[in-house]
Amino acid sequence: MGYIKVNLDKILAERGMTSKELAEMIDITQANLSILKTGKAKGIRFTTLISICDILNCQPADILEYVKE
Repeated sequence: MGYIKVNLDKILAERGMTSKELAEMIDITQANLSILKTGKAKGIRFTTLISICDILNCQPADILEYVKE
């Protein structure tokens, strides 16, 4: 069974944005964004994913990657 790798740090670095800035822009706590970034989240709301993609001008596949073990 595989897992989902979250590449949010990579996209943030490419955009020159901090996690704190993104969290404020999408109106979630830094703690919840950290849980997502570290791959510890059990899920993500589509509304949150849409907001992230809108702000970072990217596609969901840029952020989420399926890794087969």
